[in-house]
Amino acid sequence: MSAKSTGTSRLPKGAVVAALLGYSAWIVFPMLWVAYSSLKSDNAIFRDSLALPHLGSLHTENYAHAWTQAHFGEYFLNSAVVTACSVGLIVLLGSMAAYALARFTHPLGRVAFGLFLAGLTIPAQLSIVPLFFELRGVGLLNSRAGLILVYTANGLPFAIFILAGFFRSLPKSLYEAAVVDGCGEFTAFWRVLLPLARPGLVTVGIFQFIGVWKEYFYAFMLVNGDLTGSARTLPLGLANLTIAAEYRTEYGMLFAGIILVTVPILLVYVALQRQIVRGVAAGALKG
Repeated sequence: MSAKSTGTSRLPKGAVVAALLGYSAWIVFPMLWVAYSSLKSDNAIFRDSLALPHLGSLHTENYAHAWTQAHFGEYFLNSAVVTACSVGLIVLLGSMAAYALARFTHPLGRVAFGLFLAGLTIPAQLSIVPLFFELRGVGLLNSRAGLILVYTANGLPFAIFILAGFFRSLPKSLYEAAVVDGCGEFTAFWRVLLPLARPGLVTVGIFQFIGVWKEYFYAFMLVNGDLTGSARTLPLGLANLTIAAEYRTEYGMLFAGIILVTVPILLVYVALQRQIVRGVAAGALKG
């Protein structure tokens, strides 16, 4: 039956392409504007905010000022340490928990899996008060270690949800063959089954990296009281720079700080976008 007989019509291909190009321009242009504005002086930004910078007078010192005067160098190191440790713990602990919940059948296993899934539905605002007092009680408030523990606990439900589907899809014959060859439970998991779940591990690692790197709410509530800056991350530094820019005309340095925060995320996504698509597609098929 043709489209005319059913009363439906298809949009012209040119209209679809034009709509997609317009949407892409709507998304990409603000990013480009911030990028080239970071190379302009504050006076040039105020005179003509949309104009491109002159090639002969690129103000690359905005990045140097953001790195040193705004302490983005220290914040970058804190974010790198917190993100690396958090993502590593999430992938390690999440894979072991997901394997145990998928491999062994026990009535309490379903309850535990349901509790982990419930963690995906709890807003961060509801948990911040008990987390604040718990970290203060153990002496981890305003520290990178406390922030790492919070990010790890917050990322485990998503990791277990994704990885459990991968482990359930693996044939039991692989585990049985590993046991016949003399492998114990942990050795079979570490050397045989865990490498087969690599697409899921990469997917979890990438999504958690992006989430932890740009996370602001927990960092603001749990380490913003650190006056020395030894635990403050890049989103906190960028927020402080934004507040300062409202009272001082240093928008060039502010835009440079935004680029320093977003470039690592873009690089990771561009470098691993194939693994992201492959892992999500595999998880959809196996889950």
